[in-house]
Amino acid sequence: MSTSKRADGRVDNRIENYTKFWKEDPNAEQNQDNEKRLDNYTEVVNGYYDGATELYEYGWSQSFHFSRFYKGEAFLASLARHEHYLASQMSLRPGMRVLDVGCGVGGPARQIAMFSDVHITGLNNNEFQIGRARKYTQRQGLEGQVQFVKGDFMKLSEQFGENAFDAVYAIEATVHAPTWEGVYGEIFKVLKPGGVFGVYEWCMTDDWDPSIPEHKALAHQIELGNGIPEMRPLRLARDALKNVGFEIEHEEDLADRPDPIPWYYPLEGDITKAQTFWDYITVWRMSWSGKLVSHNAIRLMEWFGILPKGTYDVSESLKVAADALVKGGQSKLFTPMYLVVSRKPKN
Repeated sequence: MSTSKRADGRVDNRIENYTKFWKEDPNAEQNQDNEKRLDNYTEVVNGYYDGATELYEYGWSQSFHFSRFYKGEAFLASLARHEHYLASQMSLRPGMRVLDVGCGVGGPARQIAMFSDVHITGLNNNEFQIGRARKYTQRQGLEGQVQFVKGDFMKLSEQFGENAFDAVYAIEATVHAPTWEGVYGEIFKVLKPGGVFGVYEWCMTDDWDPSIPEHKALAHQIELGNGIPEMRPLRLARDALKNVGFEIEHEEDLADRPDPIPWYYPLEGDITKAQTFWDYITVWRMSWSGKLVSHNAIRLMEWFGILPKGTYDVSESLKVAADALVKGGQSKLFTPMYLVVSRKPKN
């Protein structure tokens, strides 16, 4: 893992303060707690990703999202296919100017740029991730086709102006917004008339009922473990798209397909389910022995100052996240891949 974050004391403070946005009791002063996180969503998200980015890359890859699996399909191949599927559903074509909202370290942007031969601008509010995205993109010789800028996805029209892009996509990113209407409305503004918006959204499914304590606790665990200000039901995402003016052309919950290999299998830590030999390593990292080794190593690196203070706490929140996401997937109360392709009317 890199030590480059040590140069910025603000990063150390953001990581260390991250878990202070959550209370140990998921039911204690919940409404007040939610309002605080929504008002401070930038700090919540940055604090989380400052601590989680290198952990994600170590345990997952440069594409921070889930995907469906075919039998025998390699983990990295599945991630790429998931990105290609979105690009295909959006009918991206060579030469289009495309915005990636919440681009992470640029894994999907690079894949989609190569797959569709489009020009992509990746937007991210986390400086550390932008630096890594530019480094990886340069290594692949794609810097002429894929660029990255720092910005707030709640202020897209201020940064880019209206009618600036032919297409916009977001992969498991807009769940971090304080409101879906707010971020979808900004995406609507920067799209050209007739432009397309494709999103893989994190949602609680419509079977989720916040009046049921177990359901409410599950959503809170997902929030804590993934740096999300507030989890919301799927129907609100659909309503938000329509409310800001989008016309929905296609929607489906890919997590609800009857796949023999569930999307959450890499999080279960059961190495007997690994699809390929190389995937044993990814799955092992989520097993009890893999977690023991990884988290003790993180504790030591933080103690010696190699990693910023607070990284271990973020890694512990990732353990909470993994268990909650598996439970949410098994119970069908959560989906990380509600796919919607919608269009801005031409007039």
